[in-house]
Amino acid sequence: MKTALLAAGLATVVTAASAAPEKYLLDPSHSQIVFSYNHLGYSTNWGMFSGFEGEIMFDQEDPSASSVQVSMPVMSMITGWEERFQHFMADDFFGATEADVVTFTSTGIEMTGENTAKITGDLSMNGHTKSVELDAVLNQAGNHPMAGKPWAGFSATTTLLRSDYGVDQFAPFVSNEVDVMISIEAMKAE
Repeated sequence: MKTALLAAGLATVVTAASAAPEKYLLDPSHSQIVFSYNHLGYSTNWGMFSGFEGEIMFDQEDPSASSVQVSMPVMSMITGWEERFQHFMADDFFGATEADVVTFTSTGIEMTGENTAKITGDLSMNGHTKSVELDAVLNQAGNHPMAGKPWAGFSATTTLLRSDYGVDQFAPFVSNEVDVMISIEAMKAE
């Protein structure tokens, strides 16, 4: 029942006449990835990515055959403190240049409930690629009241080990685990 309801929810995002996947583009003004980590046991520090690009392909007849692809420049990271940002971009962590990009490409979607799914995919960052699993929620799908076209909103969470991506300086004092919260909106492509 719950899987059928999620499938129906995802199906509202695509036209009734089409059985093929349809492309939805992320709305960069309403899509964010927020991450947090423990700093020496004293505090939790936060950072964010926003304004990134990506697409979701919806399959009306089989929502589990849908896919997600997202990319963002490493240097678009927001830390809230310029010195921290500069340290993250330095050789202690990313050694980032303008060309360095973080990507996520889904490899599978498993429906788990009325509006939930597990999305498995490859996360590539800092020259390393690892499989990760996102706990995802379909927040809402339907016609956007201002844009007048099909729109969808999703949330997801996961926990990463930064050592998997070669950015493990100062671990375990600064936590190796990084909690990730994702909130995105996507609009049907023209």
